Amino acid sequence: MADTSERPYVLCHMTTSVDGRIKVRRWTTIDADSHYEAVHKRLKGDAWMCGRITMQGYADSAKPLASAPPDDPASREDHVARTDAAGYAVALDARGAMDWGARNDIEGDHVIVLTTGQASDDRLRRLKAGGQSYIIAGEHAVDFALALKKLKRLFGIERLLVEGGGRINGSMLKAGLVDELSLLLAPAIDGVIGTPALFDFEGGEEESMGSRRRLTRTACEPFDDGTVWLRYRIETVG
Repeated sequence: MADTSERPYVLCHMTTSVDGRIKVRRWTTIDADSHYEAVHKRLKGDAWMCGRITMQGYADSAKPLASAPPDDPASREDHVARTDAAGYAVALDARGAMDWGARNDIEGDHVIVLTTGQASDDRLRRLKAGGQSYIIAGEHAVDFALALKKLKRLFGIERLLVEGGGRINGSMLKAGLVDELSLLLAPAIDGVIGTPALFDFEGGEEESMGSRRRLTRTACEPFDDGTVWLRYRIETVG
């Protein structure tokens, strides 16, 4: 059993085609998103985390700051804007590329930007001025183990839903940081070679998780449209 005393319990919640692809917008024969949000709520997470592609749409809809942030030296320390939110939306942005303006929540969930040492001083000043929180985990690439510890220690997050792309999910799985999989298996086939899958990471055959992670099914719920909700506990082998 994973030790979650210093980090949140992590559930990877995703929808895939039967061949494991995640480009939901392609599947026009079904409503692939019809169950996603309802199941998301049933999982009762304190926070959810997505990558730049998903979060960019929320950032693009932000109101601009009323005035430019002061041109003071930016602190490279983590910035905690609030700890009393009903929920938290964690935006993975390793380079600090997204401008959140004055938007500091997504449907009531307080925005926490997860970034690295690549984020510029100007971006950090703007996040602070806009009311967003930010944590820095890693210098060039995200250190997910450190990020999870900070999310629990600074914000009290106990249960995190990871809803990223294949590379985010894959990086966290490879690091041993995914405790459970919540999979909505949609009645669709993608089939296109090179399409992102549920879990993706660079490596050779010897780095496959096939011999390193054991999945134990804990629930199976079919829906009338052919979608099946599967839940698996994930354990490290060896």
